[in-house]
Amino acid sequence: MEQLISWETFQENFGDIGNAQFQKQSLLEHISTTKDTTDYLWYKISVDVNEDEPFVMSNIPPVLAIGSRGHVVHVFINNNYAGSAHGNKTNPSFMFELPISLTSGNNDIALLSVMVGLPNSGAHYEQKSAGISSVTLQGFKDGTHDLSQELWTYQIGLFGEMATIYSDTGFVSVNWTSSSTPNPPLTWYKAVIDVPDGDEPLILDLSGMGKGQAWINGEHIGRYWISFLAPVGDCSTCDYRGNYSLHKCATKCGQPSQTLYHVPRSWLRPTGNLFVLFEETGGDPSKVSLLTRSIDSVCAQDFETHPPSIQSWQKAEVNSEVLHENVEPSLRLNCSVGRRISSIKFASFGNPSGVCGNFVKGTCHSVESKVAVEKACLGQRGCSITISSKEFGGDACVGTVKSLAVEATCS
Repeated sequence: MEQLISWETFQENFGDIGNAQFQKQSLLEHISTTKDTTDYLWYKISVDVNEDEPFVMSNIPPVLAIGSRGHVVHVFINNNYAGSAHGNKTNPSFMFELPISLTSGNNDIALLSVMVGLPNSGAHYEQKSAGISSVTLQGFKDGTHDLSQELWTYQIGLFGEMATIYSDTGFVSVNWTSSSTPNPPLTWYKAVIDVPDGDEPLILDLSGMGKGQAWINGEHIGRYWISFLAPVGDCSTCDYRGNYSLHKCATKCGQPSQTLYHVPRSWLRPTGNLFVLFEETGGDPSKVSLLTRSIDSVCAQDFETHPPSIQSWQKAEVNSEVLHENVEPSLRLNCSVGRRISSIKFASFGNPSGVCGNFVKGTCHSVESKVAVEKACLGQRGCSITISSKEFGGDACVGTVKSLAVEATCS
């Protein structure tokens, strides 16, 4: 494991791309404005506040109410980060009410609208929309101020994107400064790293970050959103039998959906690799690390009622009907390149329970399970075991739907 600790930073600000700004007397829809060239669209407006406004003379702050079609908005008041909000998969649109601090005189309100991707299935793509739909300010002596039809200044994208500061040629276009502590939102992070020896897969662990994007040598590793946690639910049981439900076999309850990202070795040089993060909300890059992933064990579980692999289907010569006779499901195990199955840590044909690394035998178990799996797999890089009672010395528990669970060691 190599810890990525030598970081430099560059702060992104609204207005860094002067020639990319324009004005409009309304709130523009995000997708049609950016033309899908970037995830980011800035909305900025200036608000004059009289010194006799109630919130200037008291400790009761005005409230900024933002309506968004999706997906994320970051709010900045007078160049200071004030807060963020987002929708979800079911309801990408949302309302965000945020108490803010305004002073007498001129105040700048900047909203960074962020997308997290476009739909890749379904109908009516042209009806999909995103971005800010309404903005009001509550707390003035003459009532709520609707800013939606006022004059807004727009900026498409980020300066760092336009200057490609994540690439070998673009990173020299800005002044990077040393950093040892977490920085404000909208911070670019840069590190130069060497690649661990060997040919094992490389994994980027972004556990310490919030939301943003990652690049290495100009190649886009992808978006990340570590701070967006899955709902807390029941992740203790898993049984796919019966009617389908979205909540069956849930995993990572209360956790981010992904913290580890694959980095292809073909993108890397032996030394001097440019690694860049853009962090939207704030994170701790000292916790980011590049890991080598050795697959020391492999696991699999499948039921005897599972449909057989489509590659095993045969076409009948009569009427060209698909035949399923004598075709049974199978369980496959594969070690990584250069490794072979050296031992079988667990094998049970019956009704085992648990998950990979923690399988346990159930009330139904064939005593021939481990012997049969060892015969098929030991010394092989990969193997296939037919899930059938006859492979395991007969039916150990008639009338029970059985599965085969196996954990093997690779070395």
